[in-house]
Amino acid sequence: MTVLILTNCPAGLRGFLTRWLMEIAPGVFIGGPSARIRQALWDGVHQYADTGRALLAYSTNNEQGFTFETRDHKWQPIDHEGLTLIRRPKNQPTISATPSPTGWSKASKRRRYGKR
Repeated sequence: MTVLILTNCPAGLRGFLTRWLMEIAPGVFIGGPSARIRQALWDGVHQYADTGRALLAYSTNNEQGFTFETRDHKWQPIDHEGLTLIRRPKNQPTISATPSPTGWSKASKRRRYGKR
């Protein structure tokens, strides 16, 4: 079983993939091509995707039962003792334009000190 997910890719690439895979949702393709065809499709994705992203997952004979490859994703697959895991980038703290107010709100002061 092979699953291919495209994000922000040209329509021509989607048409190219529908020759061998079924598009079950916009940008989501599924099918059972041979390993040679799967590699040719993945090479085509790299050639025609431009600035788009792609994720290819397919079944294999390993501990997890599948493996996957990515193209231009922030999340990267890494090998950890034979298992493929996803490394997510650390979120950079965002600096807000307006500073948050310090201290207690009037409502919380009333509840805290029993004033109504």
